[in-house]
Amino acid sequence: MNDLAGLEEKIEVKFKNAEILKQALVHRSYLNENPDFELPHNERLEFLGDAVLELVVSDFLYKKYSNPEGELTNWRAALVNAKMLAEIAEELELNEHILLSRGEAKDLGRARQYILANAMEALIGAIYLDQGLENTAAFIEKNIISKLPEILKNGAWRDAKSKFQEEAQERVGCTPNYEVMEEWGPDHAKHFKVGVFLGNDLIAEGDGLSKQEAQQQAAENALKKKDWNGN
Repeated sequence: MNDLAGLEEKIEVKFKNAEILKQALVHRSYLNENPDFELPHNERLEFLGDAVLELVVSDFLYKKYSNPEGELTNWRAALVNAKMLAEIAEELELNEHILLSRGEAKDLGRARQYILANAMEALIGAIYLDQGLENTAAFIEKNIISKLPEILKNGAWRDAKSKFQEEAQERVGCTPNYEVMEEWGPDHAKHFKVGVFLGNDLIAEGDGLSKQEAQQQAAENALKKKDWNGN
């Protein structure tokens, strides 16, 4: 792990307890190779950070925009999805600081994207524990919510999941519901199969390296199956 002081400078947060920051960067796979490491992996911090991120983004959108709930939900999804969080993690150079197993360190594909996204959520959880909600919200606004104007300008929020929700609400007055049908693989490299439902009816399934990716795939398949192209 590189100098954490350099990371603190990059993210513009000075931790009171540097151990919390360090823990946010410990991937489960690292502990498999280093079982005597002094800190646990970052998944509990990821769990916390995910909730804090959603709260802060939801609060911001609610207060700043009077758009319908459906649009705000789609905008939020575009801000907090794995692809966006991974890109922001790259900008903040988290990749240089995450502790990984030798095998995971060699994987530069989709799995790395989710490791980065999860580390970003864990970092948010760590900032929240160390700095409180107000400072965490400031960090999220500067590094994540600041992407919103670009998202709105290029229509990036209209992903498959957003499109399917819009079409379902307009055509049949129903909001899609997503359920995990199956998951497999080790904890640090899980695969998910997700089904998308309208009411009690299973419309389509999708799979991916995260629940979000599987949901997007399911939505794409549902749009094709229903022939709802939005036109």
